[in-house]
Amino acid sequence: MHLQGFARNGAGPALALLLLSSCVGGSGGPQLPPASYVATQEAPGEEYVIGPLDQLNVFVWRNPELSAKVQVRPDGRITTPLINDMPAVGKTPAMLADDLKLALGEYIKDPIVSVIVENFSGTFSQQVRIVGATAKPASIPYRANMTLLDAMIAVGGLSEFAAGNRAKLIRYDRTTGKQKEYALRLSNLLKNGDSRANVRLQPGDVIIIPESFF
Repeated sequence: MHLQGFARNGAGPALALLLLSSCVGGSGGPQLPPASYVATQEAPGEEYVIGPLDQLNVFVWRNPELSAKVQVRPDGRITTPLINDMPAVGKTPAMLADDLKLALGEYIKDPIVSVIVENFSGTFSQQVRIVGATAKPASIPYRANMTLLDAMIAVGGLSEFAAGNRAKLIRYDRTTGKQKEYALRLSNLLKNGDSRANVRLQPGDVIIIPESFF
């Protein structure tokens, strides 16, 4: 009775619009726990894995002629003095140093090798990718304690027509081998300063930001 009278008074369309706006205003699905703007206790991230186009400094102690600064090729390999086409992608710097030590052992006695990553791009599994309605979609290297706010600053925030509260985060769950989808509230975070909308990111996260329907 009350609803019928409400509709006869011309409020029915307004109610429908209100319900529609509530549906598109936020993204459904589970949400991640909030993260602080500044980490209260810094902790190291997962050990870095070398990726294509990373810049490496290969140092061979007491053998400067065998040391070199090299870039990992798109095929995932590097070339240093005496060593051609050494696979580098997917290894940690310590693992690569051990492989170089083994290879150089054929030419010099007991080489001491260290590998330092100077400029890094990282593998896709260690990047955070932001796509959709953002100022500059990009893949950015993950760093320890990175949050959603850090990632959005790196890509210049939302575009003019972004539906920030309908954004989603896609995360690969290594324990189950499946992808999980989480709701994000980017508009609340960036436009309203809602700290509860800031969440901790993980290597390999993908953030998808749709455009608003109107």
